[in-house]
Parts: sequence; structure tokens; C-alpha cells
Amino acid sequence: YCNVMLMLVFSSLSSVYNVMAIDCMIKKSHVLSCHLRYLLYDVNPPEGFNLRRDVYIRMASLVKTLRKGGDDWVLVLPPWGRLYHWQSPKIHQIRIPWGEFFSLTSLQANVPVIEYEEFIAENGGPFIDQVLVLQNYAEGWTDGKWEEKVDERPCIEKLMYSKDKQGYYRGWFWGYEETRARNVTCISAQGHASIMAPVLQKNITVTSVMLDRAETLLHDHYAGKDYWDTRRSMVFSKHLRLIGDDFRAKYLNSTDDRDHTVYSEDWTRMKAKLGSAKGGPYLGAHLRRKDFIWGHREDVPSLKGAVKKMRSLMKKHKLDNVFVATDADGDELKELKRLLPEMVRFEPSTEDLELLKDGGVAIIDQWICAHSRFFIGTSVSTFSFRIHEEREILGFDPKTTYNRFCGDTEKECEQPTHWKIVY
Repeated sequence: YCNVMLMLVFSSLSSVYNVMAIDCMIKKSHVLSCHLRYLLYDVNPPEGFNLRRDVYIRMASLVKTLRKGGDDWVLVLPPWGRLYHWQSPKIHQIRIPWGEFFSLTSLQANVPVIEYEEFIAENGGPFIDQVLVLQNYAEGWTDGKWEEKVDERPCIEKLMYSKDKQGYYRGWFWGYEETRARNVTCISAQGHASIMAPVLQKNITVTSVMLDRAETLLHDHYAGKDYWDTRRSMVFSKHLRLIGDDFRAKYLNSTDDRDHTVYSEDWTRMKAKLGSAKGGPYLGAHLRRKDFIWGHREDVPSLKGAVKKMRSLMKKHKLDNVFVATDADGDELKELKRLLPEMVRFEPSTEDLELLKDGGVAIIDQWICAHSRFFIGTSVSTFSFRIHEEREILGFDPKTTYNRFCGDTEKECEQPTHWKIVY
């Protein structure tokens, strides 16, 4: 009965759902139920684009664990928008689907995912059955010892949700004002993402569950094969890669054939040998400013210090061009251009920015930096971390990748750790 009903229900859905229905029939021919369930999630509002990409990896790992437990879980991708670094004026930047930035086909080759609007269409409306707001334990570690645990607890902070006249909970929900939650509960969680699996499988039986503050959970397999499978599946949308490739060819004399960075559209078949990539004849640099310098970080250089380092690297590696990705403001950009007139930057027109959004521009910056002969980034910046990973996937020598700027007065300038790719 289950198999017959699934065939009827899924016949009109998208290809990913048809695949899932067939998968359910094959795997569960001797199981009593075939239950399609949805996992949604969100992240602390101040967190940026690249940390959110990291949280996606944790949630994908959790879905893999959940799918081993019986039900067919699907990960619903939280729409992008209203991020701190996305400050371009007069650009509509909310309710942005993942397909704008990443290849959905590539993501789906790793774990079943759908866009939020697909969830609304297939779920029968903008309703989420249960929101679990994740938080730490108010008392901290018991006896100073860290252990994995999860419990329903009173909310520590004021809830970002409020009840409406119909008894539904309203909140941000990625800018979808019509979205409502049927129930909201606070959960104290301390541990890896998979610690939530028993809770979602045994204690909660509703169809759709959202984990808010999902960054609270840790990676299940950081830097292991599962981590890298998901990270490799996060292929940038083709139009963004093509724009980056055109820019490289036009302004930096860089092409995949000459640079030994030929890219496969199928990430499952791409396995570049470490050190095989040569990179384009330019220095790639990520120079983080704004909140990093406002916080008076000692490991962030002055503009003069950064330019001195870039010139030194260009001379050492015999490079005439330098591509700089930076969030510096207008005054700092003028100063940077004065100190480093040969600097090249990707600067889209207003019309292009409308299409690409700030997130698309950030991806293009990362893509160009990822193809440079030598890369230097900013200390503890997730923007730089993501470039490290991209270069690891492309097959660059670690010595050309894991480098960072040092503060002008920093005594011990420890360089980034090399997290070797695992296939």
C-alpha cells in the first residue's frame, strides 16, 4: 500500500522527489511506513555568509544520520538575505534561493535538498510544525567537564517569535511573513549535530521541524570524508564561475588550461592531485577590514603593512598582478589604490549587482582568489577558510594556500592549519 500511494503522490512532483519515492520503495519494501519528513534550520542573525555555509555542512551530516533511522528526511535550504556584509544600497537582498549561488544538482548528489518555496508548495502552505530553538546550557559545563547532552529547557534569551491571534508563532522566517510555526520550544544542546537525531526520530513525530540557532551544534566529522563530500558538493552556480573565469582571462591572463585548474561539473568525479594546480600568474589576497579592525585585532595589519607583504610576495613569486578581495570602505579603497596602483578588483556595475547580489560578488571574489598562483588571507576569517577549501579541491600545493597576513606588531604569526582533503 505504501509503495502504491507513494507512486501516486510523487508522480507530479519534481525529479528529486521521484528519485526519493523510488528510493523509499526499494529500501522499505518490508517496512510498515514510508514517511517523508522535512528538516529546516536557521542561524544566529549576525553570522555571515561563509559561516552559514559551514553550518549547512553540519545540517547535511545530520540529515544523513536521520535517513539511516527509517524516515526519508529532506533538508530544506534556508533562503539567503539580510546579512551583515550585504550592505549594497537599493539592492533587494532577501528571500534569495540557494540556486542563485550554488548548483542544486550538485548538492542533491550528496543529500536530498529542496528550496524553501518548494517546501511551501509540497507541504500545503507556509506552515512549520515544530521550531526547536537551540541554546547552550545555562549552567555551563557540569563540574567543568564537557559532555554531549540535549534537554528541553526554559528559554535563556527572549524568544524571537510571538504568538498571533490564531495561536501560531510568527518570526523572521527568512523574510517570508506568511510563514507560521505551530509550536516553538527551547532545547539546550551540547554536542555534535547527530546528537539531535534521537530527539527528531523518537520524541518528535511531526512532518516538519526547524532547528533555529543551528550553529550551536558541532560538526560530526570535521575534515573527514563526510565533511569533504558535503563541502565538495557545494559547487558554485555556473553563471558565477563563468563570470569569474571571464574576469581571470581578461584582466589576469589566467585560464584553466594554462593554470592546470580544469574543473569537472560532476564533483563526485573530480579528484585533483595535491600540487597539480599551477594557478594564474597573479597573487590572490583577501584583506578583511571593517569589523575586524573595529575590534582592534592584533593579527590584522594596517593598509601599509598589508601592501608591504603583498609586494614582498609578488617579488618572491615573480608575479606582476595582484587580485584583492576586501570589504574595505571607500576611503580605505582609495588609500589602497594609491599604495598599490597595480591592484585588480572585481567591481560590478549597478545592473550587474542587481543580478549577482552581494553574495554572488563574494563568490566571484573567492573563485578568482582560488585560482591564483599564491594566496594570502586574513586570520580566522571564514571567507579565507572557504578559499583554502576551494584551492584544496582544485589541487594546489598547500604552501601556496595556507598563508595569512600578520599584524604590524604581532610577535608570533602562526599560519593557518592545513586540513587535507579526504576522498
